[in-house]
Amino acid sequence: MNGKATTTRTRLDRGRSALGPALELVHTGRAPTRAVLTAELGVTRATAGAVAAELEALGLIRVDSRPAAAGSQGRPSHRLTIDENGPVALAAQVHADGFRAALVGLGGRIVATAPGCLEVTADPAQVLAAVVDVGAGLLRESGRRCVGAGLAVPSAVAEPEGTALNPLHLAWPAGAPVRDVFADLVRAAGIDGPAFTGNDVNLAALAEHRHGAGRGAQHLLCVATGHRGVGGALVLDGRLHTGSSGLALEVGHLTVNPAGRPCHCGSRGCLDVETDPLAFLTAAGRVPGPEVSLLQQCRDLLRDEPGDPGVRVAVEELVDRLGLGLAGLVNILNPDRIILGGLHRELLAADAERLRAVVADRSLWGRSGGVPLLGCALDHNSLAGAAELAWQPVLDDPLAALGRPVAHG
Repeated sequence: MNGKATTTRTRLDRGRSALGPALELVHTGRAPTRAVLTAELGVTRATAGAVAAELEALGLIRVDSRPAAAGSQGRPSHRLTIDENGPVALAAQVHADGFRAALVGLGGRIVATAPGCLEVTADPAQVLAAVVDVGAGLLRESGRRCVGAGLAVPSAVAEPEGTALNPLHLAWPAGAPVRDVFADLVRAAGIDGPAFTGNDVNLAALAEHRHGAGRGAQHLLCVATGHRGVGGALVLDGRLHTGSSGLALEVGHLTVNPAGRPCHCGSRGCLDVETDPLAFLTAAGRVPGPEVSLLQQCRDLLRDEPGDPGVRVAVEELVDRLGLGLAGLVNILNPDRIILGGLHRELLAADAERLRAVVADRSLWGRSGGVPLLGCALDHNSLAGAAELAWQPVLDDPLAALGRPVAHG
């Protein structure tokens, strides 16, 4: 090995522990140039260069040698981007109306996606077998290397067992071992990498924090309703807060209307049944149809008939109840940002002033200045979050996860 190669290897050895942090900075868009990477890591320019070169050799990032302005005076810096031809994670989401599978690259970029139209039966293994089959097909078509697989489910996932504790809107039995079933099917399909499972709203919040409307928040609260029911998640200092056994933030079972609809949990008037798509359609005087999902039916109404008296009544009713629930959460959690997903994002867009006023009026901290309320920014954010689970071992230690890159002469 010549002297130049020895020096490069020494620099890289010094920066070995920086590979994971460096990749995460590029992955989350916080290091667009090598100069920013150097500053964020607190290393020398030479060490940052060696780290970036190794990540490029692993096929994870691209270092653009054409200089770009570094944003300050001094020498221009090279751009750092995700390698668009690099590895992917297999991500999947199961919901009351079916499932969707996707391939997701670094940066949260969805490379390919395919919906699955099937009845979600009471047998998790049957449903997940169809999910993995579609995902394996996407991988074959892409020819990409797979780093692992992640699954989002509409249920609290108990830790460390990986069981679906309360899949209230699916016919699955409580305590179904979804993580083990999914992992076994992934291995049987010959898909590389570890397999993970998590709650769909938790994973949506994680993706939004890294790539979407939650970027930069230190105490991020996410509340969302997609196909049925309402979920919540809290991201503290970049990490999901899941409680002692993975069951934190079951916000859907806050009571917002004591005389309201019976809830699946045995109570009455919960956020889960008072602010989801079925509640909206009912309040608007519409009978749900089988053609498209309940969420899409709500979106169509809000887009096509915003002035309809029934639609206006539904918006006001759900906004008031959602605002009451959010106010209680603000009093308890004191978040610095709230993001809303699914139908809740549509309600925010339909009457943001009313929703913000209810939250401010009913919450102590809201009255002292208000908490920013934003709509989720990512399409398929639960899928993107499921992929984050699969990408995390790579972000933690790229070399251990992917192996040493091939040396170039």
